Amino acid sequence: MKQKPNLPFWSLWNLSFGFFGVQIAYALQSANISRIFATLGADPHNLSYFWILPPLMGILVQPIVGSLSDKTWTRFGRRIPYLFIGATVAVLVMCLLPNAGSLGLAVSAAMMFGLIALMFLDTSINMAMQPFKMLVGDMVNEEQKTKAYSIQSFLCNAGSVAGYLFPFIFTFIGISNVAEKGVVPDSVIWSFYIGAAILILCVIYTTSKVKEWNPQEYAEYNGANEANGQNEPSGNWFTLLRKAPSTFWKVGLVQFFCWAAFLYMWNYSTGAIAETVWNSTDPASADFQAAGNWVGVLFAIQAIGSVIWATILPQFKNTKVAYAASLVIGGVGFALVPFIHDAYLQFIPFLLIGCAWAAMLAMPFTFVTNALQGYGHMGAYLGLFNGTICIPQIIAALCGGIVLSLVGSHQSTMMMVSGVLLIVGAACVTVIRQK
Repeated sequence: MKQKPNLPFWSLWNLSFGFFGVQIAYALQSANISRIFATLGADPHNLSYFWILPPLMGILVQPIVGSLSDKTWTRFGRRIPYLFIGATVAVLVMCLLPNAGSLGLAVSAAMMFGLIALMFLDTSINMAMQPFKMLVGDMVNEEQKTKAYSIQSFLCNAGSVAGYLFPFIFTFIGISNVAEKGVVPDSVIWSFYIGAAILILCVIYTTSKVKEWNPQEYAEYNGANEANGQNEPSGNWFTLLRKAPSTFWKVGLVQFFCWAAFLYMWNYSTGAIAETVWNSTDPASADFQAAGNWVGVLFAIQAIGSVIWATILPQFKNTKVAYAASLVIGGVGFALVPFIHDAYLQFIPFLLIGCAWAAMLAMPFTFVTNALQGYGHMGAYLGLFNGTICIPQIIAALCGGIVLSLVGSHQSTMMMVSGVLLIVGAACVTVIRQK
């Protein structure tokens, strides 16, 4: 079996460039779903339930995409067909979701329309997102993998910055940021339209620039059995999980606390910032919608912090220390949010939160893909590993209303809950074996 060649920078860049557009779509969803459903009339104690669908669709879709693409060979590639189909569906749904309150439907019907659109949006985003991780696993050697995932992390965060800022920018240039009760403002609607256009253009770029190996070439670098999607252990998902290396499960434990923390951030940030900075709890008010825009700015600051920290992470000699330290820094950032009442000073905690996000994007896949060398079924394993991202979010979403009640029904206090979860995750890093 031949050694995978070192790839030039621009080849590594092209492998992940479409992630920029996919992440714009994901950022728009992350920053605006709670805002959209609150605008439609959802109770804050029920908001977390709307966040069950995204990770649920992820845990269903990504293993299927991974397993099917392991066995797929077409003239367009092995992973790229799934990327293109997912992106196309995402574009269509992005044009529908923010209009849930503009169709003259009753509140319950508008929410049901929004839920169905959200289900299709997250299904398609997951279908488009997973192939990028698998392309790196397929075509990049172990020596360059950290660099490749760092490039992917950079593009992910750059896309996030753009997606998060769109509503703020469109409001600044004069597009209305308020609407009648139950209707999503035009600033959010147009953000989804522009995000959809950028997504399809980025995916077209990647599909035109990246040429996946054919079965013969793939077999030379990965082995004939793996090229056919067949290698020991058996391809049955339960068998794969039973035979998975211990690193798969130990990193998954860390992931549990990290992704639960960020689910609460996405869920409650708009309400938390509205309470803490604008002293508002009414979704129909201009102050609440202004807070919604500012959350996009803060998420962009988080992404910028993540980009900066991603350049520092490779300087750590011990990867576990880098991982744990990043999560602790992020935990401190979360804990600061309820105590800062100035909109601009909120930049500080969100920069710190970005350090944790950078580590969460790069470190887990570095540990796991290195541990999976020689196991085969890389796509299936990475799809199953996505369960360590989705299951924590589902559990956190199911418990969100209860936890919110326990902390006094203050959405700002949920940021402190996120901080505690990240610090527990950092403690769990100690059980990971690097080799």
